Amino acid sequence: MTNKTGRETTFRESVDMMFERAAAHLDISPGLKEKIRVCNSTYTVRFGVRLRGEIHTFVGYRAVHSEHVEPVKGGMRYALSVNQDEVEALAALMTYKCALVEAPFGGSKGGLCLNPADWEPHELERITRRFTYELSKRDLISPSQNVPAPDMGTGEREMAWMADEYKRLHSTEIDSFACVTGKPLNKGGIAGRVEATGRGVQYALRCFFRYPEDARKAGLLGDLEGKTVIVQGLGNVGYHAAKFVSEEDGAKVIAVIERDGAVVDLDGLNITALKEHITSTGGVKGFPGAEYVADGNKLLEHECDIMIPAAIEGSIHSGNAANVKAKLIIEAANGPITANADAILRRNGIVIIPDLYANAGGVTVSYFEWVKNLSHIRFGRMQRRQEEAKANLLVAELEKQTGTTFSDSFKAQFIQGASELDLVRSGLDDTMRGAYESIREVWETHAAITDMRTAAYYVSINSIAASYSSLGL
Repeated sequence: MTNKTGRETTFRESVDMMFERAAAHLDISPGLKEKIRVCNSTYTVRFGVRLRGEIHTFVGYRAVHSEHVEPVKGGMRYALSVNQDEVEALAALMTYKCALVEAPFGGSKGGLCLNPADWEPHELERITRRFTYELSKRDLISPSQNVPAPDMGTGEREMAWMADEYKRLHSTEIDSFACVTGKPLNKGGIAGRVEATGRGVQYALRCFFRYPEDARKAGLLGDLEGKTVIVQGLGNVGYHAAKFVSEEDGAKVIAVIERDGAVVDLDGLNITALKEHITSTGGVKGFPGAEYVADGNKLLEHECDIMIPAAIEGSIHSGNAANVKAKLIIEAANGPITANADAILRRNGIVIIPDLYANAGGVTVSYFEWVKNLSHIRFGRMQRRQEEAKANLLVAELEKQTGTTFSDSFKAQFIQGASELDLVRSGLDDTMRGAYESIREVWETHAAITDMRTAAYYVSINSIAASYSSLGL
């Protein structure tokens, strides 16, 4: 699968090619297929902010791919690489992702072309607030129409600034905090949002290994225990995914690739300690007890059971795909495998858990946060103590009737009512399981579909087509 010029496919071309590959298996009209594929609209804004004694002009984008369901949803990234093609491709991916996990959103994406490291926090705040104003004027940030979230280069801080500016501009809007997700807890955020995408990656892997026949397709046996893992990118997503699979599932993260190189320890890296080292020094170099490799991308070709690319688009391409030795790749980032590389990897028998499923934890928990903001109540607040009272009553009666005394540790776990974090994790786990079952049904029963990516796109496009058909299109 190459484009007409024979060069490496761009991210946008890759998304379109993967869409076409799946859509070919669906019985939908060419007109409806094109309506689903194309991006509805893209807004480009150029605004000036007076900083450091002079006016600096910034370029921002907000793409709306599909409004078959509203509001539309998608991240807001700050990076020098931000451009119209990128945000439109990411918006399309968000449409398919939301349809796959049954989140009631259309797809959107946006960003500012800047390097956050070039600006002081108070300067970034002024830039973000002005960008929010420009978006708000056109309803491109709104609880009912367009709901941004964090992405590359942004986080809770930027979302809090955007929510506060939106509230200032719409002082009588009671649901104003629902205009963005990924906010701090004290600004209407939800427990578990920061870890959500990485946690979703963990749950996706658990779903895969729950079916021995699926694992065998990748030449793997058993569960995650003892599996060797290489992670590219120890940002928010990569860090949490690596931490959870190593600490909770017994996998061994043998290498981590970062901007300044990579570190390797075949006995397994301590992810928490490595993250602290990166935070304090700015890179992986010098991490105690691990071998440093200056050309970190060479580790993409190192032998391992599972590879987790959690950095940028196109990190696995036609130039290195043939040398990849991982048995299973799970796309924690958006578009880390180009369409060219995808074809090579599949020919070599490597199983890929695709991005539109694997990293859907973020939008899933964003959905929970949005619902929380609209309902104006913390999840678990009304039922938690009632659950504890009933469980306590049951344990007390069992001890009385049987003469058995349960251990304090058992009672502490059994009696405790579900907190907001417990409910968020439960909802995310259920969502990832449901989506996996939908993908697996197509993957297992549709003879012409032999990979998970095509199966996932098939499920998404079919859902969107049904939604458009019900609207009379």
